[in-house]
Amino acid sequence: MLIRSVPTILFALSLFSFPVFAGSTAEEDKSALEAFMVSDEVSEVNKTAYGYAIFPTIGKGGIGIGGAYGDGSVYKQGKKTGDTSMAQLSIGFQLGGQAYRQVVYFEDKRAFDDFTSGNFEFGAQAQAVFVESDASASASSEGTTSNANADQGAAKYHKGMMVFIMGKGGLMFQAALGGQKYSYTPLK
Repeated sequence: MLIRSVPTILFALSLFSFPVFAGSTAEEDKSALEAFMVSDEVSEVNKTAYGYAIFPTIGKGGIGIGGAYGDGSVYKQGKKTGDTSMAQLSIGFQLGGQAYRQVVYFEDKRAFDDFTSGNFEFGAQAQAVFVESDASASASSEGTTSNANADQGAAKYHKGMMVFIMGKGGLMFQAALGGQKYSYTPLK
């Protein structure tokens, strides 16, 4: 019986080991966005996107069962419109913990409105492009690699949204299924 409860205990401990996020500040948002701009591909998308949600830090960890959480901000045409948070629960083969940045670009008003309608969740078919901090390579969530600067257009909008991820630290091995769920609170 103790053997069966070990994964549950470890999962509960991993949830409490995440740093407490108190929301992102304008300075954190700016710094995270600047880090993404090292990629020509992200820079081009940034110029034409209707808006974006930026997450300066998302913490992720798990042993068999995992979770991730991060706070961020939503911008429309360069102006902050509200706060957002991302939560993820995943089940599958995974071990470790990591911290990463994430930016979700909105192609148009419809995509922006979908995301900011309250609770939004990406389906299993959605992909993210991993951007190396030196922009030398990128990898999709499917595990393929390509040069982010040489392979312009490799990332594509899915239902009007495009996601880029950049690692900040930690190490996590994962082959798991799990959707990211977002909430949005408009500025008052």
